[in-house]
Amino acid sequence: MSFAEPAALPVANSAAPRLHVLKRYSSGFKASLPAYLLLLPSLIFLALFTYGAMGRVLIDALYQRTTPKAPVRFVGLDNISAVLADPAFTGAVVNNLIYAVGTAIPSIGLALLFALALARTNVVTSALRAALFLPVLIPMVAASALFLFIFLPNVGLLDYYIGRLLPVLPNWLGDPDIALSAIMVITIWKNAGYYMLFFLAGLQAVPEDVMEAAHLDGAGPFQRLRYIILPELKPTFLFVIVIATLNAVTQVDHVFVMTKGGPANSTNLVLFYIYQQAVEHYDIGKASAATLLTLAALMGLTALSFRTLANREGGP
Repeated sequence: MSFAEPAALPVANSAAPRLHVLKRYSSGFKASLPAYLLLLPSLIFLALFTYGAMGRVLIDALYQRTTPKAPVRFVGLDNISAVLADPAFTGAVVNNLIYAVGTAIPSIGLALLFALALARTNVVTSALRAALFLPVLIPMVAASALFLFIFLPNVGLLDYYIGRLLPVLPNWLGDPDIALSAIMVITIWKNAGYYMLFFLAGLQAVPEDVMEAAHLDGAGPFQRLRYIILPELKPTFLFVIVIATLNAVTQVDHVFVMTKGGPANSTNLVLFYIYQQAVEHYDIGKASAATLLTLAALMGLTALSFRTLANREGGP
């Protein structure tokens, strides 16, 4: 008696799904390869001059070298301790805080005022926007040279016009009590038009129907500004504050051209202090330590600002 052989059961081919996944990823990589190749020069530049420089600063902060030919000596965190104990660094930090507040508040306020006044687009407002943005296009060194001529004692343009009103003319860049304020003027002049662009973009997001409904309900211009426009501009405000703070720390060209940190260190800012330690005193370790402290403070401020923005928008 013969029995028929049982039919062979189908065997699941476990390699087939894996092969399909590999083919899918391979095709996706081939499609994205031109984009990666186009990004490659920028990624190399970023790795060498941004992340590479940050790594070098981190290493240099742990060593000490007083002259180019002196041997390198490992000191650990001594450079950071020396920077924190340096009265010049403390003074530069205080100056920078005053400078940041004294430039951010007026420039942001002017930028908002300009944006509200020039929100509607026509020939006149377009020309005024271009005129207000023009100082942004002028290099800081050139602008500093211009204001250096304006602030010259007795013969500068400012003294020429106010000399008729004041019996004694101040030395704008030579008096420690007002030199930092004079430096702030050029920053406000240059940055107000730049921040205006962000507020103009933010005003485009304000709902027109809400504004029209408020107008029909009898809300005046100041009520619409307080209860509709300003709440809608909160993300823009936060972003501009971060940018203004970064500019207050990273803009130092005008200090180098106009005062070189003087008189009596009254205009010495943190970045110029780092320049002095690295170039004038050749204390690379101390300069790197000051850079790390500044970078940590900026990163913390930026993270806190964007965390606040995410919370306001209902993010995690």
